[in-house]
Amino acid sequence: MDKLKIIIFLLGMLQVTNCQDMKKSETPLPSYSVEISHPWNNYLITPVEDKILTLEGTPAHLPYGSSSGTWGNSGKGFTEQHGTPIGADIVYYSNYEDVFYHLKAEFPKDKMKDLVQRVYANDESKSSDESLKEFINRKDEPDYNEKYNKFGVSYNKFSNLVFGFAPKGMVVVWLRYGYTQIELGEFKAEVVKDDKKYADQLFSKISQTRAEIKHNMFIANASPLEWDKYRTRYKWVPGFQLENKDFKLFNVLTEYYNGEKEVMLRPWIENPAMKERALPKEIAFFWGNGKDETFEGRAFFNWVETDDQFENAGENFKLEFRIAPDNNSFQVLLMGSPIKIDSTRVYKSNQSFKKSNK
Repeated sequence: MDKLKIIIFLLGMLQVTNCQDMKKSETPLPSYSVEISHPWNNYLITPVEDKILTLEGTPAHLPYGSSSGTWGNSGKGFTEQHGTPIGADIVYYSNYEDVFYHLKAEFPKDKMKDLVQRVYANDESKSSDESLKEFINRKDEPDYNEKYNKFGVSYNKFSNLVFGFAPKGMVVVWLRYGYTQIELGEFKAEVVKDDKKYADQLFSKISQTRAEIKHNMFIANASPLEWDKYRTRYKWVPGFQLENKDFKLFNVLTEYYNGEKEVMLRPWIENPAMKERALPKEIAFFWGNGKDETFEGRAFFNWVETDDQFENAGENFKLEFRIAPDNNSFQVLLMGSPIKIDSTRVYKSNQSFKKSNK
């Protein structure tokens, strides 16, 4: 009898040890906020039922209330959700169209498994002198936080899943990592023909009637064409020139019309990849003149003129920023010729950057 008790005890201890080992080896679930954005405030939508599907089966949802902010940025935070997002099942009311839509979207699983593990470089590392990469996978470098982020955040993990709702059921989804934001894709929501169930759900909870909303907010002939065009990509790369041997380019921040945002840092900033990019809306860049002075330049682009000029530039072209020797101005050139843009600005910057060009 004593031997039986010992065996049972040992089996129990083995099971506890195995469970502890499994918990230690488990990768924490991705955690992130969810945003619901729209192009403008008069393009408001209100979710009625929503579910974000996750690989792990963990329940995740949209924030409470209606859309807000601008295209790709709601401007609002929300309680963190957990799990690898692999799809969405959302019924929402388009206030300005007086239509209910049903979005059933499947996200590419393998791509999402990779994206939630990525961390993107948003700033120079104060913790390491090693060369930075545009992004790294946490599974490949599990100690990245201790290595690069010990004295300030350099690499940012996936922090926000952003939905953008445009007219006629157009829905775009982005993933945000600090400043960096990348587009996952566009998805199509279908009109709900028999919408009484959802109308009863929604209008029983708000003070306005459907007729009042339609009277106050309806936009005839609302079209997604503008935001669909913003997704157009061209194969191009930015380049920077200054007639000064001590010139050092530190940082480039680009905000694109399609809602994406990109950060370029050293060392890849010196020879950035030629790849498909949307049209720039605003580009900010920082450089030094070798005298411990730092400058910030900003270029603001007009969609219509820029798209026309990019379309006629062919493939694999360079958008060049030529900085004046006195650091007080710069030109923007496309294939060697000045490009029409809205405006440029140059400021003296108080930001400090490493002197090393790693």
